[in-house]
Amino acid sequence: MDLKGQIALVTGGSRGIGRAVVLTLGRLGAEVMINYRENQSAAEEALKQLLTERGSGQLYPFDVAVEGQVEEAVKKIVDRHKKIDILVNNAGITSDNLLVRLKSEDWDRVIGVNLRGTIHCTKAVCRGMIRERYGRIVNLTSVVGQRGNAGQSAYAASKAGIIGFTKAMARELATRGITVNAVAPGFIDTEMTAKLSSKIQEEFLHSVPLGRFGTCEDVAEAVSFLVGPGAGYITGQVINVNGGLYM
Repeated sequence: MDLKGQIALVTGGSRGIGRAVVLTLGRLGAEVMINYRENQSAAEEALKQLLTERGSGQLYPFDVAVEGQVEEAVKKIVDRHKKIDILVNNAGITSDNLLVRLKSEDWDRVIGVNLRGTIHCTKAVCRGMIRERYGRIVNLTSVVGQRGNAGQSAYAASKAGIIGFTKAMARELATRGITVNAVAPGFIDTEMTAKLSSKIQEEFLHSVPLGRFGTCEDVAEAVSFLVGPGAGYITGQVINVNGGLYM
């Protein structure tokens, strides 16, 4: 698969799944715009690794939850590169607690980054894709958005919303040659999941038929397939990368 000449924007690309996606797309020849919000050192390290592997890319700091920042960043990318071919909406946060203990501001922030952030970036990027009559959009959802999880109501709601949004946008943009799909990771070994207690991790592991946690690279491979030429007839789908945790 060859993505040479294509411009990709990956939100939340400094760590975890986002970084793995950045590096995978870079190895395939895409020029990758790496979005991050706060952790500049991690973003710089991701870019350094990308360049070390002979990839190409730049850093774009902005908060996906703030529409004005998204629009400004997308304009800068398009002004410089003339287009964006690939959008991977990966940026996401969680704030876990029982609903009765969950603060309204925490709920709003999770919905703002995960769901509104996906909407803002898609809206800003798809305008150019419509003009080009080509585009690949992949949204990162979660197994939690499919099956729910106690103590993660805000996260589950945001990720379930992304699934509905993906299907709606797939129908809106199909006639313009743009595919919109989602990837739903299960329990992936990242900094976010490392914060869970060992008891919760063991419970998850017992529920995974393949008997192991997923890696960021497992997810990145699914994303790279969906943005490549071999997935041109796939749209509106949710690809589960969960080891059989949810079927």
